[in-house]
Amino acid sequence: MNLNQWFDKGMTPEEYIEYMSVHKENTETIRKSFRVPQEDVEVLNRLGEQSLRVIAITEDWCGDAMLNIPILLKVAEAANVDVRMILRDENLELMDQYLTNGTSRAIPIFIFIDQEGKEKLVWGPRAPMVKKIVDDERAKLPPKDHELFPEKQKEMIQRLTSQYTKDKGVWLEVYESLKTSLVQNILM
Repeated sequence: MNLNQWFDKGMTPEEYIEYMSVHKENTETIRKSFRVPQEDVEVLNRLGEQSLRVIAITEDWCGDAMLNIPILLKVAEAANVDVRMILRDENLELMDQYLTNGTSRAIPIFIFIDQEGKEKLVWGPRAPMVKKIVDDERAKLPPKDHELFPEKQKEMIQRLTSQYTKDKGVWLEVYESLKTSLVQNILM
């Protein structure tokens, strides 16, 4: 399938949020609370003139998707960009074309395409600052074969989920990373 076909296959944001069961409340909290900075409205309007669309490879259980999807939706709304969600686990044929570091099925992945279906930008799965937060948290974990690993990993995920849903500085980091990528790769 080509990217236009993948886009057409995807769920609308409304369908995706309705489908959600794991992180629906957290996603909605971020979506309702995050605001695109007023000083960026003009640049997002210029972005909207590019007639872009976005394919977001995601899954409801993913904490990074919980953080990034609502920010993408706010950017898309401000720039008048159409978004469709593709579930990773049901669409590995697409996911495997967008592996992180050539090996990892990390999500979310945002594929920005033009009206002809040509890929213009790929963003994800994390903003650089968020990657550092996760890497620092992972460095504190015991080895995977250690008896405490499952418990400590669960605690780490709880800490990250809390930070992702409450720390507006993290939201702004995601937003700035996404906006900067779009400006540098689409508008320049």
